[in-house]
Amino acid sequence: MNPKNSLFDVLVAKRAVATVSALLVIAIGCGAGIWQVSRAHSKIALAANLLARQQMPILNANANVWTLEESSERRMIARGRYLPEAAIWLDNRPQPVPAGGAGATAQAGFYLMMPFQLEGRDEVLWVNRGWAPRNRENREILPSIETPAGTLNIEGIVFAHPGKVYALGSEDPNVDINKPRIAQNFDLEREGQLHHWSQAPFILRQEETGVTDGLVREWAPLTTGVDRHYAYAFQWFALAFAGFVFWLAGGLRQYWRQSAAHGD
Repeated sequence: MNPKNSLFDVLVAKRAVATVSALLVIAIGCGAGIWQVSRAHSKIALAANLLARQQMPILNANANVWTLEESSERRMIARGRYLPEAAIWLDNRPQPVPAGGAGATAQAGFYLMMPFQLEGRDEVLWVNRGWAPRNRENREILPSIETPAGTLNIEGIVFAHPGKVYALGSEDPNVDINKPRIAQNFDLEREGQLHHWSQAPFILRQEETGVTDGLVREWAPLTTGVDRHYAYAFQWFALAFAGFVFWLAGGLRQYWRQSAAHGD
């Protein structure tokens, strides 16, 4: 009668394929779970940083030449007039879903980027005025919105860009900059070169002020999706745990069967 194999032999040495497979499942599950948790923590930290910077004194775009480092994620007011003929409609942007509105139906549309000529300054500030739905039958038909004429005051939060989406190819280099156009992404530096004007090195995301102009400005908080990241992390950790349990259960069952066969 062959001597009884040790528990280690049965669990590991004689089950090399099962052991390697289990280790692979555990490594993938734990790695993906940790990544999801880190994503959630990053969003929470970004949201906290944004909130803290918004509590700082409000900047005045007309009062100084601000850098991106000085003004990023801070509140800013500006006085001037819109230049609607140079507007850019950023395509494939989801409708902003405010806090508590996670159940809203997702809809594709546009972000309206419009240059804003600052009063008393030879400088243009690009403004993300908000979101508007896309025409379901013809995407080339731009939404009907209202643009205030004359000088006005606006307020918003400073960002480096309005967000980017994946785009196939590049934009037509021969675009007509004297009329509104549709684009996939917004390149601040390129717009300055096309228009040959001086402009702020950031964009202003306009905040909701109760103005009815056909645009949605109920911006989603940066913590949107945190619960989903935690849920995904739980699923990945559960997969890793299940892989370990199946490996251990299979090994113990084999060990007990061999022990019973040897009369132990």
